[in-house]
Amino acid sequence: MFRIGFDNKEYIRRQSAHIRERIAQFGGKLYLEFGGKLFDDHHASRVLPGFEPDSKIRMLVELAAEAEIVIVLSAADIEKNKVRGDLGITYDQDTLRLIDAFRDFGLYVGSVVLTRYTGQPAASAFAKRLEALGLRVYQHYSIPGYPSDVEKIVSDEGYGINQYIETSRSLVVVTAPGPGSGKMATCLSQLYHDNKRGIRSGYAKFETFPVWNLGLKHPVNLAYEAATADLNDVNMIDPFHLEAYGETAVNYNRDVEIFPVVKAMFEHIYGSCPYKSPTDMGVNMAGYCIVDNDAVSEGARDEILRRYYRALCSQRKGESDGTDVAKIKMLMRSIGLDETARPVIGAALARAEETGAPAVALQLRDGRVVTGKTSQLLGAVSAVVLNALKTLAGIPKEVDLISPDILAPVSALKLERLGNQNPRLHLDEVLIALSICAVREEPARRALDCLDGLCRCDAHSTVILSQADESMLKKLGVEMTCEPAYQTKKLYHR
Repeated sequence: MFRIGFDNKEYIRRQSAHIRERIAQFGGKLYLEFGGKLFDDHHASRVLPGFEPDSKIRMLVELAAEAEIVIVLSAADIEKNKVRGDLGITYDQDTLRLIDAFRDFGLYVGSVVLTRYTGQPAASAFAKRLEALGLRVYQHYSIPGYPSDVEKIVSDEGYGINQYIETSRSLVVVTAPGPGSGKMATCLSQLYHDNKRGIRSGYAKFETFPVWNLGLKHPVNLAYEAATADLNDVNMIDPFHLEAYGETAVNYNRDVEIFPVVKAMFEHIYGSCPYKSPTDMGVNMAGYCIVDNDAVSEGARDEILRRYYRALCSQRKGESDGTDVAKIKMLMRSIGLDETARPVIGAALARAEETGAPAVALQLRDGRVVTGKTSQLLGAVSAVVLNALKTLAGIPKEVDLISPDILAPVSALKLERLGNQNPRLHLDEVLIALSICAVREEPARRALDCLDGLCRCDAHSTVILSQADESMLKKLGVEMTCEPAYQTKKLYHR
């Protein structure tokens, strides 16, 4: 059952106001390191039901007149063609995508910074491409001894060798296509150069997770650990915050480990550090906007299970060694969580056992569970979506939304003309056929009108899905997991 647990409007209001306060704290100039996803933050929307995936970018739109965007990416990542796992595109391509997306929201993109630049040919070529498109490009370099040799780093031989980024707004949002791009180093380099120019500026960090004012073992924070199990991130009590204020706050290992260095850098630049703890550096207000703790806890527990199955499938595909599986399993045990917590898992497995073929179960937002089986013309994903649409539209099970007379020729085309070996229709093909039927058939039209009702529905498959079906389910907003098994015993799977 889907329940709202997070006040999104209040979040945007509080977050915008708090960032303005932080800008004022530093005399009107703030470099804000933006971690996580600015767009399409579906992890946050799953663990904080009510959080909209574009909440962070809409919060920035509230500050559009004061903000400019600096996009940071590592020249080394460009050189090795690093790919974003969720989008399947390289970091340089994602930079172009981000620029377009920011501009669509009316936000000003001031420049792009290439970090760890050593003259890599691919990075240099990308810089020229950006400049030809009218963008300013800056180079930052690897500094020997970073991050421990503070004396060297905060000097003309350290940050001093980096190109100074010309900015014109009071809020400079420093973001990147992915982790490890050098956002913090870019911010601190700017503080060093600003100070040499007599400009007073500050630094703050925006990370949605972990939520600092929730408990260490709160499901929302455990879900973050599950999501970053492959990065070795671990939530922990912030010892600096506890010592300074006598208050418990949750942070994660990388920020806690780097804080003494950041503090020392501030002291070298300004003579003192404005922060007493890594938690102090943050501006996240998400914890204040939870309105139903039970709802967000349930959403977070579901997310942990999703991450567990995703890790199992990655291991089955040979993309990981299973270390993340073991870590997530430990998190599950710590809160007594197992597969029975998601009704769709048991329903899918039972349907597969009954039919002797792959099956899918989908739970509607009102709690009803619908299943779909593999047939001669339809894959289990296509079947469960059609069955779910029938249920939402109140159409009897025995009614065919799409006539076999339409499905059969499409299947024959795939086999005889297009060289496919699988006669069954994928979800995108089925929805196109359904939309054609909807022109003349009233049941098909009613079913198609219910398509939005699939968003935020939970589903589980007894086999790993094809890329086509997986992609289509994402577009529909269905939260799908899979058993770590393929439909066939072949070695190569498309």
